[in-house]
Amino acid sequence: MPTTEIEQLSIDTIRTLAMDAVQQANAGHPGTAMALAPLAYLLYGEAMRHNPANPQWPDRDRFILSAGHACILQYAALHLSGYDLSLEELKRFRQWESATPGHPEVHHTQGIEATTGPLGQGFANGVGFAIAERFLAERYNRPYDEIVDHHVYAICSDGDLMEGVSNEAASIAGQLGLGKLVYFYDDNHITIDGTTSISFMGEDKGARLAAQGWHVQHVDDANDLDLLRESIENAKAETSRPSLIVVRSHIAYGAPHAVDTAKSHGAPLGEAEVRAAKEALGWDPDKTFVVPQEVAAHMNGVERGIELESAWRQKLEAWSAKYPELREDWDQVHTGRPCPGWTDALPDFPAGEEVATRDAGGKVMDAIKRFVPTMAGGAADLVESTKTEFKGGGVFSATHAGRNIAFGIREHAMGSIVNGMGLHGGMVKPYGSTFLIFSDYMRPAVRLSALSRIPVLWVWTHDSVGLGEDGPTHQPVEHYAALRAIPHLWFIRPADAKETVGAWKVALEREDGPVALALSRQKLPTLERTHADAVERGAYVLWESDEANGVPELLLLASGSEVHVALEAAQRLDAEGVHGRVVSMPCWELFEAQTQGYRDQVLPPDVKARVSVEAGVSLGWHRWVGDEGDSISIERFGASAPGATVLEQLGVSVDNVVARALALRERVSG
Repeated sequence: MPTTEIEQLSIDTIRTLAMDAVQQANAGHPGTAMALAPLAYLLYGEAMRHNPANPQWPDRDRFILSAGHACILQYAALHLSGYDLSLEELKRFRQWESATPGHPEVHHTQGIEATTGPLGQGFANGVGFAIAERFLAERYNRPYDEIVDHHVYAICSDGDLMEGVSNEAASIAGQLGLGKLVYFYDDNHITIDGTTSISFMGEDKGARLAAQGWHVQHVDDANDLDLLRESIENAKAETSRPSLIVVRSHIAYGAPHAVDTAKSHGAPLGEAEVRAAKEALGWDPDKTFVVPQEVAAHMNGVERGIELESAWRQKLEAWSAKYPELREDWDQVHTGRPCPGWTDALPDFPAGEEVATRDAGGKVMDAIKRFVPTMAGGAADLVESTKTEFKGGGVFSATHAGRNIAFGIREHAMGSIVNGMGLHGGMVKPYGSTFLIFSDYMRPAVRLSALSRIPVLWVWTHDSVGLGEDGPTHQPVEHYAALRAIPHLWFIRPADAKETVGAWKVALEREDGPVALALSRQKLPTLERTHADAVERGAYVLWESDEANGVPELLLLASGSEVHVALEAAQRLDAEGVHGRVVSMPCWELFEAQTQGYRDQVLPPDVKARVSVEAGVSLGWHRWVGDEGDSISIERFGASAPGATVLEQLGVSVDNVVARALALRERVSG
């Protein structure tokens, strides 16, 4: 129990702020915030090493609210501990352009480390933070000079532990022995639909994580500050295993009629219950958003935070004097950019050589590896297929922080873990890879990487039905459209090895969001006219008939492995007197960002005869081909056969492009 009056008053201040903010917004989740107020008080006031005056201090402890619906708990703690989050912003909870949105959003509110809300994501993000901490510690720390030494704290809920992504992430965290993880499971026995007895009482959650290699403790009363303190210290002392502290709480604690009810999970308590709760806590029920002066003084952590960071910076300067080259390296990686000279190291591919774009990507990685020393990542048990390995970089394990992470067959967790690595800082372009078809399994994490503007890299191979015999379960058809639909994600499908180099260059240079590469399994001809540098414009004129004189009568638009098909078709049509233009469109998003003048130069508005060629659904191509255009696409699932056969049978062939183009030309001209 709280041992002093100021402790109790501070905890109850968090509770009343949570009640008032949710009630004023008439929306939100007050119950968890009221239940876990003691834990938030301890974390922000005692346990965590953080500096409200500098939320980006590199060696701060990280806190992730995986139970993002309870964000008012974190907002109240941030306000009280001295972050730049005013009481007025708590009053504007869930309102337009407030700093207190309905779920935490990184880069939007000071002190928020990750965008959470979709349950389980924050749990897995934390694993990524811990991997980054371990990797950077092994790279930069020296005996008696440890400049990377912080913990990752998280609060998770029943919903987090129900979601499969948390199980994947817990498994790999135990496998890797991530001892800097300290997670709190809010065991309140309530979900929105009612008591967990109807959905989540058939297993021992602590035993499950213990079996996955976690150190597990139990706190039977969330209000027992001494036991919470002891458990936190025990968790920090356990360095070889991640820690889970199971905290038994009572949702809406302090509200006499709402405590332990599902109603208090996802709805305001109501004016009458808020009054009753304040009266039960000894507060004036007629006052709202009250922060007693003594609580404001007691919980303000600015002075403590400045002292903690100052002590660390003294260590950093001493370390820098001993290891000046390491300091230069440290400063460089924290820019988020590759070391100078990396573009000169990019490989060249001669025209005519046949290279699968996945193999070209592997050669790019080999060329840049020394320029991105903190770029780490891996595949979901497919590194031999995706070619995404830093040769000689070692494997990340419980004993060594290698650059290559064996994520196992855990696509969803891989995506969320990579996001955490990207959010941590110091890790240049962390990446995850698998077959394009399995982007479905990691889509929530990909979406959040775009929403959160995280500079991470997604590498997907086996990008079309051209992969062949594995059949329709492994052949993507709707995925290009689905991924292009995600705002702020750059989806690049390069035509050959040269465009693959350009795609990697774009990915490494982007600083404000994720880039996804869709690469081929099958070998593709390296075309004479493709340009690596042209990829950054999204689309460009690859070839045009000499007879067109800048005014083609037909446009053939294509991406990826279909570009060479469109080119061969255009050249055959040219021999028949149809003078056309081939446009390679590796990245729609980048093309959309160009000026209207450039777009019109590439796709002349007066040319209505346009045919798109892509081995996927046509959704989205209408924007580029227009009302009178045609799309050669695949509007069905694929089939099991050699890749060339599947493409031919489904109409992705030179003959079909020629026939459809001639028919379109006749229709448009008529």
